[in-house]
Amino acid sequence: MKNRILALCAVVAAIAAPIAIAGCGSSGTTTSVDPNAAEVSPPGDIPDNQAFVPYSPPGAGYSVTVPEGWPRSTQGNSVTFSDKLNSIQLDSGSASAAPTVADGKAELQKLSSSVSGFSPGQVTTVQRKSGPALLVTYKGDGPPDPVTGKTITDAFERYEFFQAGKLGIVTVSGPDGADNVDPWMIVTDSFKWTQ
Repeated sequence: MKNRILALCAVVAAIAAPIAIAGCGSSGTTTSVDPNAAEVSPPGDIPDNQAFVPYSPPGAGYSVTVPEGWPRSTQGNSVTFSDKLNSIQLDSGSASAAPTVADGKAELQKLSSSVSGFSPGQVTTVQRKSGPALLVTYKGDGPPDPVTGKTITDAFERYEFFQAGKLGIVTVSGPDGADNVDPWMIVTDSFKWTQ
């Protein structure tokens, strides 16, 4: 009986050894992942720990949260917050009715002649906490790098909110492929009319 058990153990060992060796990989080396290593994000990813603060464009009649610490610039009625490769542009206007998908397609047509490297996206209606908004997406050249002069392709999302003859327009943009779904949702979901 003892000889049978020893023989069986030898067979199991003979079968298991090649499997264990094959499982080590053909290079004979193993790799380990450092759980404390810093997260490597694609260019343009907004950090998960980014703080947001409320902002109301002067005379626009609405407020929206923007990333804390981002520099602000103003040109006419347009206010832009930008940091590195991302930006949020806030505009206001008037309209006799809520913008439609047809209006959004007409807007894409206008943008095609004014945005360098333009590529059209989708025109849809989306729901945000303040209500429905027209969403126009497109791609275009981002600003040139101040050192190299090279440009990268940016993805743009233009949200148009409407209430009682007023338009609130929030355009978020950043490098195409950057994972900013959550920050852009925080910004656009925070939109609310104040007047």
